Amino acid sequence: MSMPDQTVLSSAGEAERAAFRAGPVDEQSRERLASGGLDYRRLDVDGDAFGAWLQVVARGFQDGERSAEQIAASQERSGYRRVTGVYDPVAPVPEAPVATIASWLGELTVPGGAAIPSCAISAVTVSPTHRRRGIARAMLEGELRAANAAGVPMAMLTVSESTLYGRYGFAPAAPAASWRIETKRAQWIGPRPDGRVDFVPREKLRELLPVVHERARLRVPGEIDVPAGHWDNIAGTRPDAEKAGDKRAVQYADASGQVRGLAVYAVRENHDDFTKATVTVHYLVAEDDEAYAGLWRFLLELDLVAEVHANELSTDEPLLWMIADQRAATVTVRDHQYVRILDVPAALEARRYETAGRLVLDVADPLGIAEGRYLLEVGADGAGRVTRLAGDAVEDAVEVALGVTELSAVYLGGVSLATLAAAGRATSTAAATAARILSWHVTPRLSIWY
Repeated sequence: MSMPDQTVLSSAGEAERAAFRAGPVDEQSRERLASGGLDYRRLDVDGDAFGAWLQVVARGFQDGERSAEQIAASQERSGYRRVTGVYDPVAPVPEAPVATIASWLGELTVPGGAAIPSCAISAVTVSPTHRRRGIARAMLEGELRAANAAGVPMAMLTVSESTLYGRYGFAPAAPAASWRIETKRAQWIGPRPDGRVDFVPREKLRELLPVVHERARLRVPGEIDVPAGHWDNIAGTRPDAEKAGDKRAVQYADASGQVRGLAVYAVRENHDDFTKATVTVHYLVAEDDEAYAGLWRFLLELDLVAEVHANELSTDEPLLWMIADQRAATVTVRDHQYVRILDVPAALEARRYETAGRLVLDVADPLGIAEGRYLLEVGADGAGRVTRLAGDAVEDAVEVALGVTELSAVYLGGVSLATLAAAGRATSTAAATAARILSWHVTPRLSIWY
């Protein structure tokens, strides 16, 4: 895979990010919740209320109670987030929220090697004592309206409950593959690069991860700029990290000595047969094909290892063609990275296209944010130009009618518009033509959770 021209389009600066973090909650959602006796408010990460908020988040994701050390570590690393809670003044513990949400302004890689500003949403929880009161809807719609007001063209999230977010316009756009590889059966037949793989301390890994990721993330649609605290989790360098000592880190350096790839893994012994340990790959990043091959060859040829497990991989990994027996790999696919277009012209003009053509997109949006009729004109150079239409027909243009969820689904190139049309999720005068224009040759992927 060749490296694209790496571009970040209209990236949100720190002033814009800070303004978004400090902005008020959405007034429409605040009034809706207030009518039900609930208080919807933003809180400061460095304030006293953060600890109770974090405990509720942990409970919402079935985690244990956080210690004072864990709260302090999270507080130290959460300054980039906009943190919001919904409070019930008459609850027995009114200082603990009954619902939570967090967001921040990040960047999403789009087809063509560019990145656009995107509102990342996480920590969405509603207490089981307060379900079916419209709280999740108010919070999610509130964050989307806040992002739209800030001029952000896209929102994104990874989800625990896959059925929840489609009603707000989100769509699964970059699936993830989980692999289980039988190492002896696999047999490496891929490239054997001239570089070298070496172990490095976890502290060195933490130093290198953001550097290599930053050079690699624009290669693949769906990847994001990773907040600093996530690297501490991956490397196991947080002071409260559990079983951090189990993680082993390696780097791949090319023939010139430049580090081009990194991998973090752990080994679980098989006490019944010490030749059949299991390796779990926690994270692997490679900025070129050589580093990719070098790291995967190392992992599949580890001594005393029977299986290698890895998650958050692409559904079109080159690795499948680097092993002699493809049946050695059991691959399971699930939805992972969800996106939601907020500004249709800005989003469509940010990415590139495979084929020239003209599409009229009639977009429906349950929230009204992206609703409209748009003309997308793609030139021979793969660049698109979008014009908002009043409703008239456009000569020589393929007509497509779809919801913002469906437009978001095809945006990164992870699903064909022709597939959605066959599924009854879109209609078109020429679905195959529209699919060729909107497709992309690199399968989207997101290598982390957030």
